[in-house]
Amino acid sequence: MPSTSRRTAAALAALALAGTLAAGCAADDSTSRGASLRPAAAPSPSGSDCWRSGTSGDDWDDWNSWGPGMGPGMMGRDDCSWGPGMMGGHYWQRGDGTPVNTPDQARQRADAFADRLDLRVGEVMQFSKNFYAELETPSGKLATEILVDPADGDTGIEYGPAMMWNTDYGMHHRGQTQTRISPDQAQDRAQQWLRDRGSDLTAGEAEAFPGYYTLHTLRSGKINGMLSVNASTGAVWDHTWHGTYIATSEH
Repeated sequence: MPSTSRRTAAALAALALAGTLAAGCAADDSTSRGASLRPAAAPSPSGSDCWRSGTSGDDWDDWNSWGPGMGPGMMGRDDCSWGPGMMGGHYWQRGDGTPVNTPDQARQRADAFADRLDLRVGEVMQFSKNFYAELETPSGKLATEILVDPADGDTGIEYGPAMMWNTDYGMHHRGQTQTRISPDQAQDRAQQWLRDRGSDLTAGEAEAFPGYYTLHTLRSGKINGMLSVNASTGAVWDHTWHGTYIATSEH
């Protein structure tokens, strides 16, 4: 699947989230107990037919379920495309087309993106579908999360909680939210969410980002994936887009 399609899907998903978060992903555990908390499909913001009919909330990270309309400059030129024109290019940086195969190569891409935000790269993780990196402030405080596309090095703010819940670097970064959930409560919340779904995974330590927490999910003490917990509402968001965990590179 061309990386352009993946970028387009990510952008459309993020924009749909802005209008569906309250009804979908930000729902409490009392809703949709049998499924991951994922965004529901919605019309494109321009009203054009960018969404392939029949796409469901469970299909948003299945790249084959998205319709045509690919091209550069979303919110810059074309209604259904994804590129540096989106939100002024603040959330995304184009790669040079060279595949990214190792955590060290992903760190180089992440460094270039972090420099634009006056941040630095912390932990880098390799999954089968993408590379994930934590960005930190110069003082070492966790700031946001990003993804690096292994196909061509495209780098951007991670869709999901980093875009929708991050109160400093997300799409609603000027919003004011009150932190009601402590790190320990976030871990308990994530563990209960897993237990309610019959999972044998356990929730790791909660790491605090602006407006939310992210936790590793563990199987027999080894990393399996990630969850995020909203620091205000306690809503849980499963990171379904990474694939299989491969390796971690620290600072």
